[in-house]
Amino acid sequence: MKNNDKQSKRFYNKLSSTECKMSQLSILFLGTGGSWPTVKRNVTSIALKRAGEIILFDCGEGTQRQFQKSKLSYMQISKIFITHFHGDHFLGIPGLIQTMQLNDRDKPLHVYGPKGMNQLLQQLLSLGYFRPNYRIIAHEVDDGETLDFADYTINVMGVKHGIPAFAYSLIEKMRPGKFDKPKALKLGIPEGPLFSKLQHGETITLKDGCKITPDMVLGPPRKGRKIVISGDTIPVDEMISFAKDADMLIHEATFDSSLEDVAGEYGHTTASQAANIAKKAGVDKLYLTHISPRYLDYRILENEARQVFKKSFVPKDFQEIEIKLKK
Repeated sequence: MKNNDKQSKRFYNKLSSTECKMSQLSILFLGTGGSWPTVKRNVTSIALKRAGEIILFDCGEGTQRQFQKSKLSYMQISKIFITHFHGDHFLGIPGLIQTMQLNDRDKPLHVYGPKGMNQLLQQLLSLGYFRPNYRIIAHEVDDGETLDFADYTINVMGVKHGIPAFAYSLIEKMRPGKFDKPKALKLGIPEGPLFSKLQHGETITLKDGCKITPDMVLGPPRKGRKIVISGDTIPVDEMISFAKDADMLIHEATFDSSLEDVAGEYGHTTASQAANIAKKAGVDKLYLTHISPRYLDYRILENEARQVFKKSFVPKDFQEIEIKLKK
């Protein structure tokens, strides 16, 4: 094999590896129960892993141990989003933060939540004699706010749970279209770094002075993925548009329909109500969480939801779901 062929192969292997890493997105259910931990289910915590980053949604007590029993590292957590200030959704923060420090964390940690997040975090960090050596930054978010990050946005929607509470949606930004290698070669573009520049949206200039723009070798932009997490709430019509066409809707379903009155009284949703939302929103899949400790058999909720929306599931703790890119 010629040297330039070897260099080209190494370049493409590296590029392929990078693209593969950037395309990875998975959900790990660290805790799927509600109210208090049981033998089978810890309280609420959902880890979204994307391109080497972990975004944690809620952090119920025991979340740090759930991490230790999983294949994920809590040291990769960059952001924590708290849906509301009931204990089963945030009491794991102090232990998790201290464990990170004991493992020599030095990167900042951002914690997002409703109004009062700053005060709550200060109180949690003042427990005992512990003082973190790394930056922990509180952010208070509002209904309708959009948080813009490098490759994705996180949208915030107020829900109804008797106290300030939010749902969150993570939406990846548009991806570049597919690279047309034969067309690029026909235009006289040599294999190697110039291909990568075009794929990343840069205009290049060839040796003969000819300028090549990305649209000359790339197909139309492609949509990223969309993940929606309801938090605790009664059914709200706004969730239908908020979750529209999501790849995954993670919606609380604390009770079955025989306890619909109880669910409404305590600010929760039944399995069938969540399935109705998923059906109207046109989501790909529905995952039911925040399962009441009263349910020893999760299939009661899963079967009820499937009568309305077939692709309904009740995940177990430590179940991981990969969400693949659509072509």
